[in-house]
Amino acid sequence: MLAKSTAVFVVFVLNGVVFGSWAARVPALAAQVGATPAGLGLSLFGVSVGLFVSAPIAGRLCAAFGSRAVMVLAAAAGFVVLPVLGLTASPLQLGLVLFGLGLTIGTLDVSMNIAAVTVIRLLDRPLMPVFHAGFSFGGLIGSLGAAFAAGMRWSPSQQFLTLAGIGVVAVALIVTSLPAEAGERSRTRSGDVVVAGPSPLRRPLLWLLALIALFSAVAEGASADWTALFLAQDRGVPDSLAAAGYSVYSIAMAVARLSGEPVERRWGPYRMLVFGASLAAVGLLAAVTIPVPVIAYVGMAFAGAGLAYSFPVTMSLAGAAGRRADGTGGEREIGFVSTIAYTGFLAGPPLLGQLAQWGGLGLTLGAAALIAALIVPTVALVIRARRRECAPTAVGAPTV
Repeated sequence: MLAKSTAVFVVFVLNGVVFGSWAARVPALAAQVGATPAGLGLSLFGVSVGLFVSAPIAGRLCAAFGSRAVMVLAAAAGFVVLPVLGLTASPLQLGLVLFGLGLTIGTLDVSMNIAAVTVIRLLDRPLMPVFHAGFSFGGLIGSLGAAFAAGMRWSPSQQFLTLAGIGVVAVALIVTSLPAEAGERSRTRSGDVVVAGPSPLRRPLLWLLALIALFSAVAEGASADWTALFLAQDRGVPDSLAAAGYSVYSIAMAVARLSGEPVERRWGPYRMLVFGASLAAVGLLAAVTIPVPVIAYVGMAFAGAGLAYSFPVTMSLAGAAGRRADGTGGEREIGFVSTIAYTGFLAGPPLLGQLAQWGGLGLTLGAAALIAALIVPTVALVIRARRRECAPTAVGAPTV
């Protein structure tokens, strides 16, 4: 069973590597297609649309066929699409290929979270934050690899082809170790009765979990998009040091996620969410209200550590909310929560960008602090909704 957890962790790392690799080469891709800032913004929007579209479909596919098949196909498709980015010659082509990449990343993201829930159930260990640490470290590895490729004057096409080759080999090595739970179709063919629970749309608990994931996505996006610019413009930090602000945030998040298992065993998921959101809100608020550069770096470290648990713990709770009596289930629930969360990637950047244009970067990060703080009362509502769902368990209501 250790092999299964390791294999799923590797998938999280690979997804992070892919995301970090292409994101770090955006300047080179913009120059390659001759995109203006406005045109590049529209092209990059393709990734967000792909993520949003893929999430509910991926959840249904995993429910029908099992997560391993969907994971492997999504990873393979991603490593096919990635090198095509290096062949694009216009902003429109770039946007279309990024939409395809968003589809593969989103599908892989949902399926790997479903596989992680399967491993958690088999091992009875709260490992979801640790798996998401793999994604964080994968993003760091991907960005460092992209920096190396740029330093060696590799074109994006050369870098992405190399990464695709490595990725395909890695997936081939772990495919047999990935969790192979049967999908609903194969269980139905074998004569097993598959009883589907109520639609996620009809469950307040899932809407509330989706809100937590949405708030987390918006706060994380604001921290990633605006930290370096805030340090440079509002705190007068040199560009070389301002770029390190996001690194501080990312490393704090990855380290916090690695420690997620003992923290969750001691505190439980709800106190983790409350404490983490409070820490993130305090950190972001301190960064924008205390005009000392060092405090800004400390605040970003707090934000990274505080937001580290929000998304993975929410995914774990969504999977638990969909668990059936036979120990399976949760695919549709994770897909639903992911879909709502991805709206944060769609709506967050333009809304926060307009806020920055109107009131400055400090106001934008202050808004991110408020959004992170909204997780706290939402957790209280989640607990109430969970109790209401669990109350009539004697007549077959879903349990968490």
